[in-house]
Amino acid sequence: MNKKIFYGAAIWLLGSSVLFAQESTVEEKVNELEEVVISDAKIKLKRTESGKVITKITSQELERSQGQSAAMILNRVAGIEINGSDSNAGQNLGYYVRGSRNRQVVIRIDGITVSDPSSSAGDFDLRLLAVNQIKEIEILKGASSTLYGSGASAAVINITTKNAGKSAIAANFSTSIGTNQSQEDQDYDAREFFNYAAIHGTLGRFDYQASFGNQYTDGLSAVEAEGAKSDPFSKYNVLAKIGYTFSNRFKVQVLGNLDKYRADFDNGGLIDGENRSESRQLRIGSNWKYTYANEKGSINFINSYAVLDREIDSDFPTVYDSKIHTFDLYNTYNFNDVLHTVIGVNGSNSDFSLQNIPFGEDSLRETINSDDADFDIVDPYLNVVYTSDFGLNINAGARLNIHSAYGEQVVYNFNPSYTYSFGNNYIKGLASYSTAYITPSLFQLYDTAFASGNPDLDPESSTTIEGGIELSHQKKARVSVVYFNRAIDDMIIFDSTTFSNINANDEVEVDGIEVEVGTKFFGDKLSVNANYTYTNIDKLTDNIRIPEHKINASLGYAFGEKTFTSLSYQYNTKRTDTDFSNVDPVTFAPTPVELDAFGVLDFYINHKVGKHLVLFGGVNNITNEDYQEIFGFNTRGRNVKIGLELNF
Repeated sequence: MNKKIFYGAAIWLLGSSVLFAQESTVEEKVNELEEVVISDAKIKLKRTESGKVITKITSQELERSQGQSAAMILNRVAGIEINGSDSNAGQNLGYYVRGSRNRQVVIRIDGITVSDPSSSAGDFDLRLLAVNQIKEIEILKGASSTLYGSGASAAVINITTKNAGKSAIAANFSTSIGTNQSQEDQDYDAREFFNYAAIHGTLGRFDYQASFGNQYTDGLSAVEAEGAKSDPFSKYNVLAKIGYTFSNRFKVQVLGNLDKYRADFDNGGLIDGENRSESRQLRIGSNWKYTYANEKGSINFINSYAVLDREIDSDFPTVYDSKIHTFDLYNTYNFNDVLHTVIGVNGSNSDFSLQNIPFGEDSLRETINSDDADFDIVDPYLNVVYTSDFGLNINAGARLNIHSAYGEQVVYNFNPSYTYSFGNNYIKGLASYSTAYITPSLFQLYDTAFASGNPDLDPESSTTIEGGIELSHQKKARVSVVYFNRAIDDMIIFDSTTFSNINANDEVEVDGIEVEVGTKFFGDKLSVNANYTYTNIDKLTDNIRIPEHKINASLGYAFGEKTFTSLSYQYNTKRTDTDFSNVDPVTFAPTPVELDAFGVLDFYINHKVGKHLVLFGGVNNITNEDYQEIFGFNTRGRNVKIGLELNF
């Protein structure tokens, strides 16, 4: 415990002496921190005009995250806990944002909501993503159903993939090799490999991009048990984009991607096993944009069709197949740089089927049919942003959710903010009241294979209240403090006594505080940032694996123009979990357990050699901290990696 407090306090106190900010890159010039945001209203807004709580993960930060997963990167954001991100690479992930669960977080890629209709929560599996293909990420916290539909109750994670460069042809290649070992196994064998290659360019009106990435990881067992065998994880990602600019006002882009992974996993309950899961996503889509001649707005159409397959090879073999078609048609218009409007309609069709071996039989049989497990959603919506020249900003909107199984429901938001500017500084106060509406997933409604389905489930509804203040100094330093309160009615929970999904009888409420601070100084060579999250878990009836207090802090330093180093630290307080190897003999409820607090310290360095080559390396969990994210499962001990990146 002493070393946890020491490392956490050292970095935190260092940052507390100044206002923290984003880390600088090796060759980056002084610029404004996160000046423009898009997730707020689907249009570009200056940060001073936005009253939403938005965190932006830039391309520079992603470039310094070589060899890390999307879950690891998101786990450093205030208010977010991606449980399982530091465990075995194939570990199932829990998305806990402001006390929420997976199904209350929406993930979008290039403007389209992605999900898996066959999963119990209907959520998207972050393990499918390749970080090398991502340009930037914006995280919009709070209820955002007005713009982003059912499910956007706690947060929206907007992911933008890379586009083609301006030259006729360019290429990128990166590779890394590292260890993948637990705290007890410190033999430093090469067990983790990442590779990525991309070619892209622009030829007149035509632009193109194609990339391939793969990962192979071995050496670490999923379950923490004596003599347990390692559980390897492998995946590959293929992405292709083709764009054509018909004129200065009209552009079309089509894309296709294939993501696939294979993961071995154990039985849980501290028992080793020889099980395997395979998951695949094949997705095609297009993006059409017409800009008005006066450049005050645009008509946008984005659509995506995805086929997702999952196969579980275990004592209970199961095959899942699902399809989802999503579209978003919307018009943006800016009236005199004061009134910005977005009006549109968003729709989706989802279905899934499931095969398993029913009790008493010995072969796979379809037990859930896609003709039954199917629904449609069509949502017209309107959002208006008012930005005055005296500092007052108002963001308001409404959406009519039209669901084939649940009829109609209205959600809305009202988000005023006020910014007082003085010189290159500003102070902003914000407030927000938003509602959200979450329909049950197809699995929660129609699952008969595991008897958890409940067609009588009611949708969840929630309200979120936010209030906060943000201070920016010289466009280089910023501090923000935000209070949030979420209240959920009819929350869908799993009843461990009946093994089915039910609606909670009582309202579920949670509140908390998020603090983000940062700056760059010493000629922008030294950068420090940090965030702190307090979640009032005592209010939650289900607070499994959610820390009450969480701190992230990082310090970066650029040695000249070629070398950059960083030191980062994360601290989580104690959390509750459940022991499924020890259940009540009458109710079959698992025994509650407590997971110890932990702190993890990481180091990273990169060095540019000439114009085209970058060498990088890092050490994760420097102190070899021994902890668990999930009871009975391993986490990564001290590990090292080295790699290189080539750009032409």
